[in-house]
Amino acid sequence: MPSLCRDCLDTFDVGRRCPACGSPRVISHPELFDLSIAHMDCDAFFASVHKAMEPGLADKPVIVGGGERGVVSTCCYIARLYGVRSAMPAFEARRLCPEAVWVAPRHDLYARISGQIRAMMAELTPAIEPLSLDEAFLDMRGTTRLHHAPPAVMLARLVRRMEAELGLSGSVGLSHCKFLAKVASDLEKPRGFSVIGKAETLDFLADKPVSLIWGVGAVTRGQLERAGIRNFADLRRWERRALCERFGKQGERLWHLARGEDARSVAAGAARSLSSETTFPTDIGDLDALRGHAWRMSEKVSDRAKEAGQAGRVITLKLKRADHRILTRRHALAAPTQLADRIYAEAEALLIPAAGEGPFRLLGVGLSGLDEAGAADFAGDLLDPQGTTRAAAERATDAIRKRFGKGAIFKGRSMR
Repeated sequence: MPSLCRDCLDTFDVGRRCPACGSPRVISHPELFDLSIAHMDCDAFFASVHKAMEPGLADKPVIVGGGERGVVSTCCYIARLYGVRSAMPAFEARRLCPEAVWVAPRHDLYARISGQIRAMMAELTPAIEPLSLDEAFLDMRGTTRLHHAPPAVMLARLVRRMEAELGLSGSVGLSHCKFLAKVASDLEKPRGFSVIGKAETLDFLADKPVSLIWGVGAVTRGQLERAGIRNFADLRRWERRALCERFGKQGERLWHLARGEDARSVAAGAARSLSSETTFPTDIGDLDALRGHAWRMSEKVSDRAKEAGQAGRVITLKLKRADHRILTRRHALAAPTQLADRIYAEAEALLIPAAGEGPFRLLGVGLSGLDEAGAADFAGDLLDPQGTTRAAAERATDAIRKRFGKGAIFKGRSMR
């Protein structure tokens, strides 16, 4: 059976240890060298970046986030042993893990490190589809002749290089389609490398819960359970037509995924959207407080867009009600922007009419329709004659913060 040592990259027939270096980190699979669709996900990316930058944090529980009314943005695997989880209120995380080291988010740093990882990926294949700063799909078809090694070997080399050069680990999923590659990358985190082959697809999926399907949240899961569908085996018992009649367009998708069929191609290019959201410790209905959160989320999205050299045309506001129902509102701009002031103005305009449906437990702001920034925000807006002045002021603020730090200057609305 084809086997690969993840430490020295030697390939050999099946064995419990590598015959070349003796490492037990061996992966064996009948289709190991035949599969070419991969998903790579960095392990606890934000927290791991801080640990890589400060070696003294290596063996300590690290939590990114903070503030008495803040939430956990992410945390390292040591902190997770204490029960700390992303989106957990900060006060609860402090109770569970009082010895944790708290660090403030550094999105400029995360974007820079993400760019370095993306450059490493680009040396393997041009077909890269980023999902976020810390994960992406890769289509490695046709690269074996180029690299004189199958995709599995090159992916193992990628994560080994990440550890050596950046001090970061990643988990790889390798399969024959995007859906299963994403599933595989989650099987053995951290530092995982999992394979799901074509021949085993149906057996592998049979007893897995349908919540494994991206987009099947609490509401859809409830609808499926009421139809007697809890796992993939249940789903496969339904005829295609019956699923479509019961669940509409979603039924067609479910029928194919139940069989491990995913025809989506890896869409090469930059990230399709940037977003930031926050979960409140207690539900919020006050419009002024919601405006404050909308501003902070707009600033974070703007910072990421500026760091990535991108601008977007579509502003999205996301609100989650106390009953977990999600409200999404969007507005398309006449010209792309990357400015916090412009993003916030549109988010606020979407927020005001929606505020009456609160209180809310979560608020998020997103920017999509991305492209290179170019001359974005410099042309002015006839309907907003003061826009150019505010844009210049924001650029000046950015310059001051870059020189003296984030806390050097801020707007009063950020204190709401």
